[in-house]
Amino acid sequence: MTWTIEERSWDDLAGAALRKAQRVELDERYGDAANEPGIIPTAGDIDLFLVAVTPDGEAIGCGALRRLDRTTAEVKRMYVAPASRGTGVATAILRTLETHARAQGWTTLRLETGNGQPDAMRFYEREGYHQIPVFGAYTGSDISVCYERSLGSRSS
Repeated sequence: MTWTIEERSWDDLAGAALRKAQRVELDERYGDAANEPGIIPTAGDIDLFLVAVTPDGEAIGCGALRRLDRTTAEVKRMYVAPASRGTGVATAILRTLETHARAQGWTTLRLETGNGQPDAMRFYEREGYHQIPVFGAYTGSDISVCYERSLGSRSS
């Protein structure tokens, strides 16, 4: 399968549809829409939003970055449509986010996933992220599992 990764507006309709599909999947895993710890991302606080698109225009994955401080950003809304999982699109989106972060001078990426997402946890660990204590708005969450990666330690 081939795709391109495009920078899009947070309000892009295809990106919004992917985020909605992610929300449905998370609600099925965790039980209800009130299960999201942390601060919900908005157009005003997302620095970069990417959408992976097939040659026929189908949006199959997305990911975003939100700056946390001068040197650190958070990966948000990483999602790949079920039919496109295992194709490498998630890794491609993540690497593109990392490249953008480096270009901004950010040296660390953090993220939060949930304990009901062992597939996501395996993915991030495989991609060089290590588990850290919950941070920021996730402190006190019973479902949050947080990860971090130093961008200076990337092995290709």
